[in-house]
Amino acid sequence: QATENSGTALGVRVKDGVVFGVEKLGVSRLTVEGSSRRLLQVGRHHGLAVAGLSADCRQLAGRARQEASQWQAAYAAVIPTRVLADRLASFVHQHTLYGVLRPFGSAVLLGGWDPSASYQLFALDGSGLCTGYSGVAVGKAASAARNEIEKMDLANMTAREAVVAVAKAVYRVHDEVKDKDFELELSWV
Repeated sequence: QATENSGTALGVRVKDGVVFGVEKLGVSRLTVEGSSRRLLQVGRHHGLAVAGLSADCRQLAGRARQEASQWQAAYAAVIPTRVLADRLASFVHQHTLYGVLRPFGSAVLLGGWDPSASYQLFALDGSGLCTGYSGVAVGKAASAARNEIEKMDLANMTAREAVVAVAKAVYRVHDEVKDKDFELELSWV
């Protein structure tokens, strides 16, 4: 439910990168622009777009950074995106198994690059389910955003073109009548 009340986050995998766009809904006019970021960096080769409770999102980003740095220390190589996604999904799933732990109220889009598999995009939900995608959206207007993603030609699109397309998609799914002002965050791996 916390993810559904959050702004829309979407990610697309194109031929030369992974592009993220996040609709960060404004809580108050007194909030400083750029605070409470929804796009987080894991390392040079991986990034996250998050929707849901901010504290849970920061916790998951910290765990992803820890997993990536431990892999780097052990193997002197970049962690494969699939491995990072699976490890983060296992961590999220562990919080659904025990009564003393609260499940995470967030969804994560994890994108990255590694030498073996090139660019990849994964979505992790609050239950620990991890799925690979070419394009995915989570949050308030996820179904409308998925429809916008389906209209894109992701296989032939560059990251520069995808940034513009993702920004337009976020603006199209934003409901001016019901929703408050929002801040658009864009990034790519």
